[in-house]
Amino acid sequence: MDDEEDPIVEEIPVFLSKNLQDSLYLFQYPTKTELANHDDSVVVNCCVKPFAQEVKVDFGLDTESGHYDRFKGEQFAQAADGKNTYGAAPPKGVERPTYKRGIMDKQAFTSSRSLTDVTKYIVGIYTDREVHLSPLTSIVQLRPALSHFDKEDKRKKAEQKAQAEDPEEEEVLQQVTVKFARGNTKSNAKEQRAGTYDGFVQRIADEPWCEAYWHPRGTPTAELERQKLFATSHQSNQALALNAGDYLKRLLPYDEHVQPVEAAAPAAAAAQVLPVYNKAMLRTMPLLEQLRVLLRDAKMLSFGDLLEVLVEHVDPHVAADKVLALLPQVAILLHGNWVPRSEVVFPEKMLSHANGVAAEQMIRARDYILFRFSRTACLYRAQVMAATQLPPAETLDVLRTVARVNATKRWELLLPPDKEFEQKHPELVQRQELHWRASEQHYNEMDWAKETKRVRKRSTRKSESSTQSSNTSMPPPALNQVANTPAET
Repeated sequence: MDDEEDPIVEEIPVFLSKNLQDSLYLFQYPTKTELANHDDSVVVNCCVKPFAQEVKVDFGLDTESGHYDRFKGEQFAQAADGKNTYGAAPPKGVERPTYKRGIMDKQAFTSSRSLTDVTKYIVGIYTDREVHLSPLTSIVQLRPALSHFDKEDKRKKAEQKAQAEDPEEEEVLQQVTVKFARGNTKSNAKEQRAGTYDGFVQRIADEPWCEAYWHPRGTPTAELERQKLFATSHQSNQALALNAGDYLKRLLPYDEHVQPVEAAAPAAAAAQVLPVYNKAMLRTMPLLEQLRVLLRDAKMLSFGDLLEVLVEHVDPHVAADKVLALLPQVAILLHGNWVPRSEVVFPEKMLSHANGVAAEQMIRARDYILFRFSRTACLYRAQVMAATQLPPAETLDVLRTVARVNATKRWELLLPPDKEFEQKHPELVQRQELHWRASEQHYNEMDWAKETKRVRKRSTRKSESSTQSSNTSMPPPALNQVANTPAET
């Protein structure tokens, strides 16, 4: 599209601010709607765990509201903290009460990290025809924490345990065995535990809460922090001076964390699935492996489409002659288009998902289908099942690797014939035709075996009828049995 048809309406400068890149959190409230939010709520307390990036906020409740059940609020406070100790200081060593006023006057919200990697997310602000972007430190979701119910359960269990113990019961002497471990055993166990998931959870739980101040919206301190979202110096952005390809690479450095091909293939083989490669991994492969992966994923490609994918996404300097010379090693020419060989689609030692059919039988069935498509435009599923002796599910899997169902309920190839390619490369067409002729007898025998089974059934019926007609002197067994029945009675 020309620039005249799509004119530039407005150019807006974009600036990057890093003033809050280490302390900018995005709060999400999944349990709240746009109408009932916390914009005007009173925050009673706020705590932060800087290393674990966790936040705990206590929002105050309006106990004087007509929608507040005061009796229920006192019940919740008494269930969490025990007897009403309003105004009394907690004893030394005893956990301080959740609700100091003896009534549930606040609601606690605790955070959980919704995303582990927030490097691709930013916060933007638009003002004075400029856009200012700030990177985020973390994105957390705040949900209500019903800790008062946990404290109630814990307190009840402690009271039941104290009542169950009998102080007058004499202690029973028991024999114990004392073992002395090595001095470094405890440190080694601690190091091993530090690398586990339990150790990670324990480190988060051990990190103390840091008291923080909550500055409501509109206060002078909040406005000063909001000004940090703007870039302080409007310097020219060097990244925008790059071309489109270099800018995209700078924006998405995908080559830094690419899993090696050698590491991905064994894991996929152990899981009985075909490995999936991205474009960055394709670039590390030789050309023959690139053709194998592309044809296996695309199922059928014309030579023009295959070359276009290689030039635009994998290697812009790839030669067409080199591609054409390597294609017959991993693909078969079928009506001018290229399909992957059956060994590529069904690797060795791989079983089908439905009934566990071996790869050898799936390869044999797919080769038969390719041969039949080289001779006819459409196939019937029942015909393929009878010739290949595959279960229905596996027959569908094999057919879908090269064909699709048309409006007449018949299977046809995924792409129409490419006559232009066949006219440009008649030697490849002739070579493939020689291969089909060499294996034609083998595939015809598969159809003959199917027809032979039907003929045998018909010949057996004919022989039985001829035998019965030749022996006219002997009465049929059913009539003989009926005639003898009155004599026996």
